[in-house]
Amino acid sequence: MSYDLIVIGTGPGGYVCAIRAAQLGMKVAVVEKRATHGGTCLNVGCIPSKAVLHASEMFDEAGHGMAALGVVVGKPKLDMAAFMKHKDDTVAANVNGVGFLLKKHKIDSFHGLGTIKAAGKVDVTAGDGKVTAIEAKNIVIATGSDVASPPGVKVEFDEKVVVSSTGALSLDKVPGRLVVIGAGVIGLELGSVWRRLGAEVTVVEYLDRILPGMDGEVAEQFKRMLEKQGVVFHLGRKVVGVEKGAKGALLRHEAAAGGDAREIAADAVLVAVGRRPFTEGLGLAEAGVKLDERGRVAIDGGFRTSAPGIYAIGDVVRGAMLAHKAEDEGVACAELIAGKAGHVNYGVIPAVVYTSPEVASVGRSEEELKAEGVAYRVGKFPFLANGRARANRATQGFVKVLADSATDRVLGVHIVGAGAGEMIHEAAVLMEFGGSAEDLARTCHAHPTMSEAVKEAALAVDKRAIHA
Repeated sequence: MSYDLIVIGTGPGGYVCAIRAAQLGMKVAVVEKRATHGGTCLNVGCIPSKAVLHASEMFDEAGHGMAALGVVVGKPKLDMAAFMKHKDDTVAANVNGVGFLLKKHKIDSFHGLGTIKAAGKVDVTAGDGKVTAIEAKNIVIATGSDVASPPGVKVEFDEKVVVSSTGALSLDKVPGRLVVIGAGVIGLELGSVWRRLGAEVTVVEYLDRILPGMDGEVAEQFKRMLEKQGVVFHLGRKVVGVEKGAKGALLRHEAAAGGDAREIAADAVLVAVGRRPFTEGLGLAEAGVKLDERGRVAIDGGFRTSAPGIYAIGDVVRGAMLAHKAEDEGVACAELIAGKAGHVNYGVIPAVVYTSPEVASVGRSEEELKAEGVAYRVGKFPFLANGRARANRATQGFVKVLADSATDRVLGVHIVGAGAGEMIHEAAVLMEFGGSAEDLARTCHAHPTMSEAVKEAALAVDKRAIHA
């Protein structure tokens, strides 16, 4: 069986790459180790987590947020079976949708572990041990990432007491006490789910701040919001041990610099310290595919690896581990293989934390601009002064616009507030075209909308916000 392209992995990067290649006239095959397509994102990541985030927000709203609107309801009761069915149904609809799209584009699917045997040759080993050999002119590695453990700490995941993000999406009951290791996106999202459902949530983070990489002012204000919701933070703390017991787990931590040892008892521990590229069993060394110092597949600017005819995209290579970054790389890689001008603008990739409220950003933070010595101006506008936010009782947070002092070009936009993940895209479009704060400020926004706060923040860059 011979193809123009074989894509190993059908997460957002892989299946999008395969579809774009098919659109460009290539004969394409995909190899997927799971029974269903969609990778971590659709099966046990982005999609199921958004389902439980939304459901938990509705539960919390019913219990605390409706009486002030004149909607009087009794104390809500959690039906865990229905809660999890909503998540499972959402996953099924999405993964089945990807399967349909692959068939629609006449892409052949092989299920099993894909191993590169030589240039243009891939063996697919199914669960029953059967091996199918396929060949192609080009191979794209899109195998994504896997759960990482805290450095220097032995962690045994049972996905019931000590859980990864996968287990945290399938707990059979609300834990009385949940300890989250890591104050990044995954830990805060899933921690907030179980907090809203009634768990006592404590977050232990090695750094002295939450959301590393995000704008510092946004992260600090967001931390205060989470604390008001009942989340407890222990920052600048290093986890030195996680022990399972008969009734839960015991987590030991100390100051990041050492000493000051403490213990926390928990019914469940969520390990959310990040992810690592998945490269095991792919035969990369034998195929001549080199890895970088962090275990990622090394690529050049055109996604080419050190082995001719082999490319790599997504979480398995450098850059942010984001599904939409992988998708853009998948499209660009397929276009480059087809001889076209594929390109990804890594300076304009949005990032979103899907908590309540949401946090979203695109471009550079103040800390990054200062480190680079870039002169910039800041415009900020609070949702408290936005009419729609007041009507919706969603006044937490603000919009921050960072613009070049000399050219007024927008360098970064940061939002914390309800719907931030949707609002960030007008900033992304503006930045993709090299737009200025003045361009954004003079773009008419519908009233009343939350997005008016973005316009006002752009006006504030020139100290002429109207409503603040």
